[in-house]
Amino acid sequence: MPPSHAMGQWNSARHGLPMAYGPVDLIVLGVGVMIGAGIFSLAGRQAATMAGPGVILSFMIAGITSLLVAFCFAELSSAMPASGSAYTFTYVIFGEVWAWIVGWALLLEFLLAAAAVARAWSLYAAQMLTDLGVRFPEPLAGMVGQAEGFDLFTLLILVLLTAVVALGSRIGLRALWIIVIAKLLAIGAVIVVGAIHFDQRNLAAIPVPAAPATKTADTLHSPLLGIVFGQTSAFGWFGIFAASAAITFAYIGFDVVATAAEESKDAPRSIPTGIIRSLIVTTVIYIAVALVMVGMTPYNKIDPSAPLANAFRQVGNGFMVHIINVGAVLGLTTVILVLLVGLTRVMFSMARDGLIPRRLAKINKTYHNPTGVTLLIGGLAILLAEFVPVLTLEPLVVIGALFVFVAVAGGVIRMRRTMPDLPRGFRTPLSPVVPIASIAACLWLMVNLQVITWLYFILWMAFGVLVYLGYGRRNSVLAGVRPPAEPPTVIPSDTGFRGRHRR
Repeated sequence: MPPSHAMGQWNSARHGLPMAYGPVDLIVLGVGVMIGAGIFSLAGRQAATMAGPGVILSFMIAGITSLLVAFCFAELSSAMPASGSAYTFTYVIFGEVWAWIVGWALLLEFLLAAAAVARAWSLYAAQMLTDLGVRFPEPLAGMVGQAEGFDLFTLLILVLLTAVVALGSRIGLRALWIIVIAKLLAIGAVIVVGAIHFDQRNLAAIPVPAAPATKTADTLHSPLLGIVFGQTSAFGWFGIFAASAAITFAYIGFDVVATAAEESKDAPRSIPTGIIRSLIVTTVIYIAVALVMVGMTPYNKIDPSAPLANAFRQVGNGFMVHIINVGAVLGLTTVILVLLVGLTRVMFSMARDGLIPRRLAKINKTYHNPTGVTLLIGGLAILLAEFVPVLTLEPLVVIGALFVFVAVAGGVIRMRRTMPDLPRGFRTPLSPVVPIASIAACLWLMVNLQVITWLYFILWMAFGVLVYLGYGRRNSVLAGVRPPAEPPTVIPSDTGFRGRHRR
């Protein structure tokens, strides 16, 4: 598909999105989706179980990997500022089949992430209320703050935020600004107060000596790299790199900024700026919190279940537990909100291309938003969060995101060769070195994921191929321009059959 066709579809009032985001709004969008409750738990959990104080390096590795990919996203979004993000880039550069595959991976990434974060939101909200002395009536006690099964808080937050997204970008943006500012204040308090109790001796052992290599009968739950090289130990450099793969989950979301391209002012310049600056801000904040976490408490005394809260309790500052709870709830709220926005834009673009029913691309005249696809996504997220143990499937979000990142980095290399004259508002530095490094880093992180994660991902993608063959290929907007299976053969004029064709 030529870039002009991919972007020219906006011009229709029926299938176009209104301008809503300025340059600073895009940075807030990125920070809103990347900084969630994981900032208060991920560093401590990985430090206690996998990397020790070397978790700081794990955050740096994951952050650098994400930044390399962000450069690639910035170039493609500046050349093709359409709402589908990686899906649209792939459509233009590699064609419809690969676009569907990348779009299907994006659906896995955003939808599963929204469902998992909503379930985590319920756990933190229930804990926050409990710590404040709120007691739930007996009928409700078993329906809030549940890791599995029906959960009322999960349902309420998804219904509420789906409604906010359905009402239009501007309403969601105002809510996002307020919540992001509030959660950054909470994080700032954690960093400042935690720095008072910092002890540099807790950082002395980087890396922590690796635990003896162990063989495990549970091959499915071992890292793929460990199976290949026969090592499944924690700590040491192996543990630092293994932790960086899990920590990548914390950075997922900067690509959501690219999905807002069609609604952004001066998108070829503002989208790259929003992606890169929001990622840099997030990386600095994550590393600061990780430093505070491992600096307050020796890694072997960290409680993985609630690391930062228990660290403050150990130093006699229990009041900070309430700040952490409030920050976690606010952080998760913005993550869910932005994920729903991003997924709406991806499915909206797929619907415009006919790969899913085109009626989902209809813009509501009252709210100037694709209300139909928004409600569908909200419903799917609710079903997934309520009936699937989504908290155990977070690695699937990571592998889906990394797969998309590889496709985007490859797209930069190919586009430089096939479309060198296409106008760009940003160019990836040191290309093709940076895209190749992005691909290598993403593949490295992928092989550090568990074997069962790979199996689930392969099954999801195989199901997606069947969906494409059964529906998408037949109904796409390009279906009408595909050549027939057997093009007509023209009879030479000297046979006496001028103008007649045969098949």
